[in-house]
Amino acid sequence: MNFIDEVKAIENEIIDIRRQLHRIPELKLNLPNTVNYVKSKLDEYGIDYVTMVDGNAIVATIKGNGEGKCIAIRADMDGLPIEEKTGLPFASTNGNMHACGHDGHTAMALGAAKIIKENSDKFKGYVKFLFQPGEEYPGGAKPMIEEGAMENPKVDRVISNHNGKIFEDIEDGHIGFRKGAVMASMDRFFVKVTGKGAHGAKPHISVDPIIVIAEIISSLQNIVSREVNPTEGAVLSVCQVHAGSTQNIIPDEAWIEGTVRALNEDTRKYIADRIKEISENIAKAHRADCEVVYDYKYPVVINDEEFTEFTMDVARRTFGEDIVQIVEEPSMGGEDVSFFLQKAPGTMFFLTNLGTHSDGIKYTHHNNKFTLDESLFWKGTLLFVNTAIEYLNK
Repeated sequence: MNFIDEVKAIENEIIDIRRQLHRIPELKLNLPNTVNYVKSKLDEYGIDYVTMVDGNAIVATIKGNGEGKCIAIRADMDGLPIEEKTGLPFASTNGNMHACGHDGHTAMALGAAKIIKENSDKFKGYVKFLFQPGEEYPGGAKPMIEEGAMENPKVDRVISNHNGKIFEDIEDGHIGFRKGAVMASMDRFFVKVTGKGAHGAKPHISVDPIIVIAEIISSLQNIVSREVNPTEGAVLSVCQVHAGSTQNIIPDEAWIEGTVRALNEDTRKYIADRIKEISENIAKAHRADCEVVYDYKYPVVINDEEFTEFTMDVARRTFGEDIVQIVEEPSMGGEDVSFFLQKAPGTMFFLTNLGTHSDGIKYTHHNNKFTLDESLFWKGTLLFVNTAIEYLNK
């Protein structure tokens, strides 16, 4: 069953939805205007829904012509704290920006909701739509799950999409797939060393936290380079270093903050444990105190092999063999769709539709000139529709 004619008929509507959302980007777990807009479209389509996460997430449900399985289509809705410089006529003016394509994700999912609702007599079971806040930070999938988003009816499969250009080798207009680990875990660590301040001319009476934190920074780099198997994907980056206030005072404290990425949950746990061991023991050797905080944020994004193969097969029959590409290497970027994929087998596919700025350059994600090629949104919507209905009918 191919719904290409139905989807192409609403292509302009999908583009308009994206533009309306693009004007009103909101952050984290506080998306009142975005949620109100999405709810207005669901009301227009006659789709039932409930809100979660203090009204900042939406779970919409479409029932087919009888009982059956349940597939969920997930779309994140939040933006980024970036002042937009695209020059688009529908650019945001509120100081935030949809610089990662979440407006496109939500528009494609709403388009799919409209088509699936209009064709609810053609399948048994349920299609859920998980409209999620806070993907960028602090994570909206987990609180949605905790509030029951994956239950009543229980979700059997999950499908999601990332547009823009996550993988350089996936050509424009093509759709990328990868079985297994496709995006890394994303964690935060914080290390604070407390020593004893003194005059810069009298270091012998101090316990210099800068010396300690510098040694910790150097030693932490050995975890990935000397302790993790080189064939395992892992990244440890120290991204903030803070200490002192002037040129002649040894401070009392120094601290660092950084990120850890891994493609294996065992590696992830190992790195977390070693950060604590190394930091505390170096500080102890220098007579300083040490506080280590490790925040487990997003797990590894793992695409189910069987369902990914099923979705790839649908994509090949929908768009042709040449449009489907295999993602050869996973990304070290993180995505909290991983929480949904831990609760039910599923897949995230990758539609390459990076837009061109008026200066002729294609700017990538999280850039203030990032934009999308709207003429390709229909592909994401169509793959959602065809996959969902075919899965429920098989």
